[in-house]
Amino acid sequence: MIVGFNHNVSYRSVDFHVQTEDGGLKRPQLVTLLYHGGTIIASQKTSYADIIKVDALDHVVEELAKEQHKGMLRRLTKGEFDERIVELGIPLGASASQPSQPLNITESSPAESVQPEEKSITVPTPEPVTIIEEPLVDKFRQPKVSHEPSLDDLIYAYLTAGQKQE
Repeated sequence: MIVGFNHNVSYRSVDFHVQTEDGGLKRPQLVTLLYHGGTIIASQKTSYADIIKVDALDHVVEELAKEQHKGMLRRLTKGEFDERIVELGIPLGASASQPSQPLNITESSPAESVQPEEKSITVPTPEPVTIIEEPLVDKFRQPKVSHEPSLDDLIYAYLTAGQKQE
């Protein structure tokens, strides 16, 4: 089982968080989530149940997780989620330091001998992305330093309040 990956990313002047976790042998799947605040913008799940008996499973799963995690970062920075982000009411800033550059697109049909019509559209130049790497934390082997309940314990207690334990 891998530890998981977490990155904070600033994209178009908005901070996002990408998190990838392994479900382990009982639930062999990798889950990557893209967050803004507490809102999940996108998710991706990949099952690896079909390769669970492969040699060096930990290494294989770690490589799969890295690729899935990096893929989510790439998709965000290429603008794949822009429409969904705006639909959720999260305003995306434009890059003030880099003005939009016009792009000429020519449309033509090979069957026609008519001169192609030129259309000019404006495509914003993407803002440079800042990736802040968080330290890897093994959530399964963390030393207990405090006697206070963890956030997971508090959430579990809240969700199971009033239920009988079997």
